[in-house]
Amino acid sequence: MRDFVISVNSTVDLPKEWLEERKIPVVTLKYTMGGQVYEDIYGQTPREFFDKLRQGIMSVTSQVNPEEAKAALEPYVKEGKDILHLAFSSGLSGTCNNMKIAARELEEEYPGSKVVVIDTLCACLGEAMLLYKALQQKQEGKTLDEIAEWVEENKLHVCHNVTVDDLYHLHRGGRVSRASAVVGTMIKIKPIIHVDNEGKLQVVGKERGRKKSLNKIVDMAIERAEGWDNDIIMITHGDCPEDAEYVAQLVREKMGIDNILINNIGTVIGSHTGPGVVAIFSMGNER
Repeated sequence: MRDFVISVNSTVDLPKEWLEERKIPVVTLKYTMGGQVYEDIYGQTPREFFDKLRQGIMSVTSQVNPEEAKAALEPYVKEGKDILHLAFSSGLSGTCNNMKIAARELEEEYPGSKVVVIDTLCACLGEAMLLYKALQQKQEGKTLDEIAEWVEENKLHVCHNVTVDDLYHLHRGGRVSRASAVVGTMIKIKPIIHVDNEGKLQVVGKERGRKKSLNKIVDMAIERAEGWDNDIIMITHGDCPEDAEYVAQLVREKMGIDNILINNIGTVIGSHTGPGVVAIFSMGNER
């Protein structure tokens, strides 16, 4: 059996040290801010990035093109390794399709190689949850095909429950109308969002006040996780660690889970959510 690696896009939003420690190949998206191009994960720190957003400096993101995808994966194929790539949701970016183009080219140029690209229909630590599970299975001796099959069968069981502090960035991304953004911000409406089965962001509810919105996303995670054995819960935030820790404490109290990974949201996805986003990720019955 040929050796294989599991690769991801930078939108997995895990600490770069976590990824480097496990030798995970990362294919990075980019963003332009203040006339300068940065790499997701390896560019600005979260504090630098979100401070600029708060100052009104816009961030424009760009997908991975086929040439970049091929250049990132080719060294592993040259080594004689196969690749299982867990791609950023096609509902949010053209990156996944371009990863598939690169995979086909690599398989044609290197006969006998296998490069499998899965559209995770996930974002942020939702992608990370699938990576975490895939690495567990690789350690257990599962094959690339066995892990790929598991990911395909379970990717729609990865629940993304999200709230944002400000509707402006959702409006800029076309998720809510300008009128809704202005009025909602004035009366402190906090939208509740999830990633649907097409891998797209959808506003599914609203709460008045920050604390209520944080409580709501935990309650949603609990409801969806019924009957599932979650060995880890992941929480992301947009430069608001106190709110993320508040959510983590609710998870400990209400779900009885102590294994919690907390990390800043990445700069590419953070470009669309803005500062103050908080999200909880778990396995569950349905999104």
